[in-house]
Amino acid sequence: MNRHFSPFKALLAALLLLSGTALLAQDHGYADADDEHSEHVEHEAHADGAAHSESDARDAEAQDHGHHEDHTHGEHAHGEHSQDEEFVAGTFIIHHIADAHDIHLFGDVHIPLPVILYIEGKGVKFFMSSAFEGHGHGNKTCELDGIMLTMHAADGTAADGTSVVSGQITASETESALTVYDFSITKSVFGMLLILAAMVWMFLSIAGYYKKNPGQAPKGMANAFEPLIIFVRDEIAKPSIGDKADKFMPFLLTVFFFIFFCNMLGLVPFLGGVNITGTIGVTVVLATLVFLLTNLNGNKHYWGHIFWPPGVPLPVKFILVPIEVFSIIMKPAVLMIRLTANISAGHIIILAFTSLIFIFGDDGQAIGAGSGMGLFSTAFMIFMYFLELLVAFLQAFVFTLLAAIYFGDATHDPAHH
Repeated sequence: MNRHFSPFKALLAALLLLSGTALLAQDHGYADADDEHSEHVEHEAHADGAAHSESDARDAEAQDHGHHEDHTHGEHAHGEHSQDEEFVAGTFIIHHIADAHDIHLFGDVHIPLPVILYIEGKGVKFFMSSAFEGHGHGNKTCELDGIMLTMHAADGTAADGTSVVSGQITASETESALTVYDFSITKSVFGMLLILAAMVWMFLSIAGYYKKNPGQAPKGMANAFEPLIIFVRDEIAKPSIGDKADKFMPFLLTVFFFIFFCNMLGLVPFLGGVNITGTIGVTVVLATLVFLLTNLNGNKHYWGHIFWPPGVPLPVKFILVPIEVFSIIMKPAVLMIRLTANISAGHIIILAFTSLIFIFGDDGQAIGAGSGMGLFSTAFMIFMYFLELLVAFLQAFVFTLLAAIYFGDATHDPAHH
């Protein structure tokens, strides 16, 4: 059953970074006009007569002073309101690698995703994320059937004092909090479903080709993916598991291609920064599947070495057995942490160098420094993108290899000499 894969050629589009500068101009002519107007009023008042001159001059001066104060206060308030929010690199990075209820392409262009909520006592609510209204990176709100929904932009505390995390949706009615269960199609879920659909189509097409053309050299998609499939079988599964490798091949192939394609999707520029394998919820599921398959297929020899290691003195067993039991949980946990940390780290590094452009540019006040840092950051980010292509394959390989090693440890029979 030789159905396996060929080398991947990846074309990487260079990341174009555009930083714009907003220039604010304030017109101070109103104050000058007010001064000229007040002088004209005083002159006319003086010409009318001595009795009305002083009164009119005082009235004109008072009006001019009040108008000038109002105008100055208005300018000051407008200036405070128009100031841009201070750029915070940490907030910028977390916002772009975190999961979200929409896909941000560029600027204010977003692709809304379905929001599916079960609100206790109110039933299921289904709507698109575009129903939420808000500005910038702050909280967004939506009123639905008399229920106020809030999508929180950062970790913090809700109005009722409960803790919330970034992207969480809370609901309230007449200032009383409602329990919300979120089953929405988020950015990571959408990307994951897209990858799974592509994998089903890909494997069915390859299997159909081999069924229709038995014994013939593969062509097209079968020819492209055959070397990778053979690589997983001959370089990962068989050396690690042995004769029982075919039993675990469906899972190993699935997890290898799933992680690899998810990693590649996260490297496509201007697609919202889909960070599937950098999302802890996804890697928890993958690690749990490895944990279940390992322990459900464990034989007597495997469990015997955990709970009663042979050839070990009894006092040492009291120390070794808890360590072995703890390792049952630690092995899949290490898989989860390694995959999540390595994929997120690459995105964080790229976004950190993007942030340097805005930091050195000082919101457009230091264009020279921002431009110089932009050239350096762009060059380094292109290098990081090529490195991330290697990491995308490497992390899929490492996760699959360690899973195969765990399966082999659980199913190996004791050696006979």
